[in-house]
Amino acid sequence: MKLRGRELRNLTAAGSRTQIPLAKTLTSDQPLSVAMGKQKRSKILSSSSQLRQSQTSPEPTSVDIFENISSSSKIPFRPRKVRKLSSNSRIPPQPPVLDSDSSKPSKANPSQLPILLPITVKSLSFEGEIDAALNHLRKADPLLMIPIDSYQPPAFDSPGPPFLTLAKSILYQQLAANAAKSIYNRFVLLCGGEVEVVPETVLGLNPNQLREVGVSGRKASYLHDLADKFKSGLLSDSSILEMDDESLLTKLTLVKGIGAWSVHMFMIFSLQRPDVLPVGDLGVRKGVQLLYGLKELPRPLDMEQICEKWKPYRSVGSWYMWRCMEAKGAKATSKVAATLTVNATSPE
Repeated sequence: MKLRGRELRNLTAAGSRTQIPLAKTLTSDQPLSVAMGKQKRSKILSSSSQLRQSQTSPEPTSVDIFENISSSSKIPFRPRKVRKLSSNSRIPPQPPVLDSDSSKPSKANPSQLPILLPITVKSLSFEGEIDAALNHLRKADPLLMIPIDSYQPPAFDSPGPPFLTLAKSILYQQLAANAAKSIYNRFVLLCGGEVEVVPETVLGLNPNQLREVGVSGRKASYLHDLADKFKSGLLSDSSILEMDDESLLTKLTLVKGIGAWSVHMFMIFSLQRPDVLPVGDLGVRKGVQLLYGLKELPRPLDMEQICEKWKPYRSVGSWYMWRCMEAKGAKATSKVAATLTVNATSPE
């Protein structure tokens, strides 16, 4: 039976769908058409051979596919991009490393911690500090050269224990010097001497006992609050000596009856701190007004700006402002006395 070309193609397609081998369809009893020629016959036999191999050969693995693809030069591959991380890339925070024998995080590397230098505050009682302060103030503010050359350098008494000095400052508040000194002496005698003026002794004195020596009820409450702060550990003689100026101002103003002005006076005259500016002191403000020829009394903020150049020896600059005001008062007193003398001796 002769097969036409179209029927042969249909038969091949049907064989591929039904997976019927061409060997059963194209037998030796069914010769092909001579018109197809030997070349077409060879193609058909070749396709049937490939079909049989596809049915019997195993499926290709991923390795075979990869080798076939990589060996082909017709399929171009884009090179893989390597993403570089810049130094500014964010690195997720690492969890703390725990010690093998402890559940607590291990200590950080000391090289990664900021270096904190200890705060060193030199007292004006140190040798050479007053001279250094005067040299600095002469260069920083030429207007200070006149009072510096007119008066002796500042001198400070030896400081007593901080608790005793603070108790004394409370007793001296808003009193004339002679009256305050008399009350203080009786208070010290009641305690058993200056050595016994300690928190425990003060707390053992009731308001009536303090009133008998001239201490008012309000000041008695101030003294007791000061003693309580020392007894609780909030304050101590040693911690006061080690605190910086800002911390000291914060802690001491927690005591009833002690304000910023009292702390400034305590730091200058008791602790002899070099860079304290009592912006609320009337004498220092008037001295600055006189020195700079200001029309108005400078406010605290103005004082900070004007006296900025005195750093780090604003305590010494303030000390000279008091001397200027004392000199002005002395001149005014001598002028009044001279006027009274002239009026008393002038003829009628």
